[in-house]
Formats: sequence, structure tokens, C-alpha cells
Amino acid sequence: MSALSARSLHSLAPSGAPLRFATAAGNGEDGSLQWLLRRNRSMTPSQLVAFYLALCAFPAVIAGAFWLHGAPLVLPFASIELLALGAALLLYSRHAGDREQMVLAPGRLTVECTLGRHTDHVEFVPAWVRVEPAHGDRSLIELSGQGKRIAVGRFVRPELRRALADELRAALRRCA
Repeated sequence: MSALSARSLHSLAPSGAPLRFATAAGNGEDGSLQWLLRRNRSMTPSQLVAFYLALCAFPAVIAGAFWLHGAPLVLPFASIELLALGAALLLYSRHAGDREQMVLAPGRLTVECTLGRHTDHVEFVPAWVRVEPAHGDRSLIELSGQGKRIAVGRFVRPELRRALADELRAALRRCA
């Protein structure tokens, strides 16, 4: 490893503490760091589909039984209910992949924020980046420089955003 060796990865954070949010990016040969911040989700997309199908099976069987026993209106209402549930799960899944990714490589900081179908991509020169809270200590972290700005930290608890900002500052100072 060159500029940022494995040993120096652990000394980037203030007071020599190990990095809390970053990991070595790629093969780690060039000393790149990556911060990958994601929404906390309890199910993967495939588990969500399996859950929905399992949830649909039981009401469909019951509605089919009612239909066979002479209550034909139960099946359309059960179908409407399951379609509404499917629409709600689809809306949930649109934001299940939301993330913020920051990669600090020698000579550049790349920030990519994906929210729903919208992706913002900004590149900075590390020596020119300012890291500061947008409004207060617990607000989003604003990265700015060279006339560009982007807010990060949506997927970090508000009380941990200061620690993330301190870690980013230390890594940027080390890289510059």
C-alpha cells in the first residue's frame, strides 16, 4: 500500500481511533477509502418478493374457498387488497436501495448520492473540500469546494454525524 497503508487507515480518525465508517476501497493498493452509507433495511429485495407471495397465498386460498361456496364478491375484494399491498411494497422497494457513497482516492473525492431513481454525482479535489454541518451539529454534512456542494449523512444517526464529519476531515487532511 502506498500513501495510506493498513496501519495508517487506523490512525486517520481523530485521537488515533480506528475508522468507524470507512473501509479500504478496491484492492487497497492505492490507499483509497470508501464510505458507503445505506438505509437500514430488514429485508433484501428477494426476501421482500417471497414475503409478498407468501402473504398473497393465504388470502387467495380463503377467497377461492368463499367463491366456491357461493360468495363471489370475496375474491375481487381480496384481489384489490393484495394489489394495494403490492403497490405499497413497490413504493417501499423504490427507496430500499438509497445510498451515499464517498470514495477518497489520491487526488480526488467522488461523492454519489442515490435517492430513489435520482443520482447526484460530484467530484472534488481533496485539498479544496470543506466539511461542515449544513445548519447545526446534528444536521446533514455539507461537502463543498470548487463551486460544487452536496449534503451527505442521511443514513447516519444525527448524533453520529459529527463523528462522520471528523473522520472525513481527518482523511482529507491526510490525503492532501
